[in-house]
Amino acid sequence: MRRVTAVPAAALGLVSLVALAPAASAARSTAPAAAPGAMAVAPYEYLGWGSPQKPADVMAATGVKWFTLAFVLSDGGCNPKWDGDRALKGGSDEAAIKAIRAKGGDVVVSVGGWSGNKLGEKCSSASALAGAYQKVIDAYGLKALDIDIEDTEFTNSTVRQRVVDALKIVKSKNAGIVTYVTMGTTPSGPDSTGKDLIKKGAAAGLANDAWVIMPFDFGGHSGSMGQVTVGAMDGLKAAVKSAYGYDDATAYRHIGVSSMNGKTDESDETVTTGDFNTILGYAQQHHIARFSFWAVNRDRQCGSGGDGDSCSGITQSPYAFTKIAVKYTG
Repeated sequence: MRRVTAVPAAALGLVSLVALAPAASAARSTAPAAAPGAMAVAPYEYLGWGSPQKPADVMAATGVKWFTLAFVLSDGGCNPKWDGDRALKGGSDEAAIKAIRAKGGDVVVSVGGWSGNKLGEKCSSASALAGAYQKVIDAYGLKALDIDIEDTEFTNSTVRQRVVDALKIVKSKNAGIVTYVTMGTTPSGPDSTGKDLIKKGAAAGLANDAWVIMPFDFGGHSGSMGQVTVGAMDGLKAAVKSAYGYDDATAYRHIGVSSMNGKTDESDETVTTGDFNTILGYAQQHHIARFSFWAVNRDRQCGSGGDGDSCSGITQSPYAFTKIAVKYTG
């Protein structure tokens, strides 16, 4: 899973979770729903560290339209803030969203991550957690929300159920909203905890748009990172198919991938542009719901003093990974 070591604890958090809500007469959001293909590619950009590029510059250089902005965390209670300490409104984060939209793009907001205070744990009930998610949706008129469920939020069965139930409430109140649930994985797909989360979603009747895995930080695997990602995605598809009773084509349309570009947190693990092309081919073949990665901040070659927070750690041209991902159209 994604770990940040060069940031204050309150600013730490990684990976995402998002699901699509059916229309509801009680919907609070009036923003028109975007077609899933429009947001199928939304790489992460973390504005809290890693010398983040201006999103408008990334859009001009690559043609990408959507970003997944991270991370919204708890401020210590059941209240959402960027990195747990920056207000949703009136700051640089809202300014970045406005700049993206001014250029014809839009954003998915990611809630959670590896570190920091998690809303799923700090909010004591599903209704309270749904209220916290709703504050984020209302702040920006969001069409999509990403829940990045990791670490203690992921491993606690009660919290997993709370997140599922909160998302179901969110879907009932926001017509057309897209939700993703993002989690770690093994080379063969979700582990028992990930499968339990998917089963909880199915049992609750959560119409999640995509269950998304992060295929990196394996701690050992055979084959290329592209090959192992394909294997993990096949395992994810099988888990979603089994839990929801989908046919193969429908199951593929409810899964997604969130890779990592270049060197990962494992010293001997590298995701190359060739691996990204393998992932792209899989996405195009099966029409998956989401192709993302961590992160735009890292999509450049390291210069003097650069580190894994702000560059990929490999030889590459600027935005080489984004330019591959943006070829996917859903």
